[in-house]
Amino acid sequence: MSAATTSPMIEQQDGRDPGPAPRAWTGPVAAGIALTITGAAGATALAVAYRQAEWGQDGAFTWFWAGMLVFSLPAAYWAVRRDSSARLRLAVLIGYACFTYLPKLLRNPAGPLYHDEYAHWGQSQDIVLDGVLFQQNPIIRVIGDYPGLHATVASLATLTGVTVWHAALFVLILAHVLLTLGVAVLAGQLWPDPRIAAAAAIVYSLNSSFLYFDTQFGYESLAIGVMVWALAAALGAVRSTGTRARAGWSAVMLLLTVAITATHHLTALWLTGMLGLVAIACTVLKAPARTAWVLTALAGVSVATWMAAVSPRTGSYLEPYLGRALGQFSGLAGGSSGSRTLFSQSVAPWWEQYAAFAAPGAALIATAGAAVLWWRRRSVTDPVTRACSGAMLLLGALYFPATLLILTPSGAEGARRSWAFSYLGIAVATAPLIIALLERSRRRISGSGALLLAACALVMVGNTAAGMNPSYRFPGPPVFGADTRAATPELLAASDWLRETHGRGARLVADRYSGLIFGSYGEQEPTTGSESFPTYDLYLAKPGRPMPPALLAQLRDWRFEYLVVDRRMAEQVPEIKIYFETNEPIPHDGRPGFTRAQLTKFDTLPWLIKVYDGPHIAIYRFDFDSLGQRIRMGAR
Repeated sequence: MSAATTSPMIEQQDGRDPGPAPRAWTGPVAAGIALTITGAAGATALAVAYRQAEWGQDGAFTWFWAGMLVFSLPAAYWAVRRDSSARLRLAVLIGYACFTYLPKLLRNPAGPLYHDEYAHWGQSQDIVLDGVLFQQNPIIRVIGDYPGLHATVASLATLTGVTVWHAALFVLILAHVLLTLGVAVLAGQLWPDPRIAAAAAIVYSLNSSFLYFDTQFGYESLAIGVMVWALAAALGAVRSTGTRARAGWSAVMLLLTVAITATHHLTALWLTGMLGLVAIACTVLKAPARTAWVLTALAGVSVATWMAAVSPRTGSYLEPYLGRALGQFSGLAGGSSGSRTLFSQSVAPWWEQYAAFAAPGAALIATAGAAVLWWRRRSVTDPVTRACSGAMLLLGALYFPATLLILTPSGAEGARRSWAFSYLGIAVATAPLIIALLERSRRRISGSGALLLAACALVMVGNTAAGMNPSYRFPGPPVFGADTRAATPELLAASDWLRETHGRGARLVADRYSGLIFGSYGEQEPTTGSESFPTYDLYLAKPGRPMPPALLAQLRDWRFEYLVVDRRMAEQVPEIKIYFETNEPIPHDGRPGFTRAQLTKFDTLPWLIKVYDGPHIAIYRFDFDSLGQRIRMGAR
């Protein structure tokens, strides 16, 4: 039976009078005009917001959200509109994905800005220069073991002749579009209604990582889009009844899984966990589960093999974040000091802060409603859809305990990084509820529709505010202790001087922010300290007191050449409350963590020779042959 004969039957069963058919050109033309105008207005408002922030003027937050919402809300309307055609819906989602990349693109169009961007940009630059994969990265030690993003960007830059940064922008914009479309395809594997698929894509875009974190030059930005398509292929394999179709979907899923495994460790682990949830749900709810278990095993083997053979240090890299977070979280009940105050000294307006607290509540209400709808429809839904949508509900439920980890210093980072994954479950699970609410009214813009658009705006504002500090989102003057404001003219000049006079690849000790610049633009190999290599003890040592002998032996044995000292550490408190690394043993009580004497004592140590001196930055060369000589009483 053709589609032309089945559609009237479906409309009669729904009990709705479809009314006169709209003219074919009305929807696309109206949508194109509306979204072009709102898109141009939104982009202009974003540019104004950044200019206001750059000059320290009021209104940056208002202009920003006016620009975002003036396009996003109409795009959401056209995406889930009943009369929108498949081509129009696809065009809207592509346009929406491109527009939501604008905040990050306008934030830093010319070069790296975020902490991780410096590491990935430098890693890609090294591949272009040296043609070697798996080089150890001086800023994030584990990313050299996952070269998928860097190899892609370096290859594109080499083939086209564009800069590494512009090659990265092309890859990341494409990945952002594919992520948005992938969520729609994933939802489409469960429900044939294209409106549900579009609603899932829109809801997922509200997560806190969508506008800034998963648009940065980072390996998750590429891997998470591939992960969504791998999960969609896995659901296609689970749903398939024919052997050839199942084998085809499984082959696509396995190929994408290998690509993810070579790109980002955390995304590969989440994919394996999601497949495991699907397998468990299929088993419990008596849906075909064999394929799901096989795919879970294949993903697990891929991840385990890579981590064992290529990157055995991944486990030690990830463990401290979760272990310390759980320890600090358990201490909250006892009133310990391992808690954080949300929005402490934040310049975000009150309405952004209130929205940040309200957004998880809105997500909880929507997830609870989705669970009720899933339960009511369980007897009329096919077993695979029932099981897989149940797995998405379980995945979405992980979002809520993770929000509590934001209250701990160590757990905050891990919590933020988990939201991009758990929100996928919320998006796919709540999309049918959204369409069900819209179906309750025949009007094109109903009370339910207006309420849903308002909730969409609230959650987008709140999640973005909770996910990124204002200094990450908005430009402004240099600020000590902010990754995005670390590239001061003085630091850039010092790093350029060291590279031009002493070459690249020198091992040096530095604080977090100096290390970002010296390790990327300066092309050196900085360390900022860790529990096993506490280089920050050099700075903490009191004047006249001996340095830890074991640390000096490590520095000598590992051939460190330079020490970078930023004297602002004795004058200012870092904006993000970190001097060297997350778990540093330095008091954070609102006062500078160092005294001037602690940072100028290096001038009198015989085994350090000052080779560069600026207003705030000093560079010393290690002279370990002079260890044991008397300390000079005067500075050189």
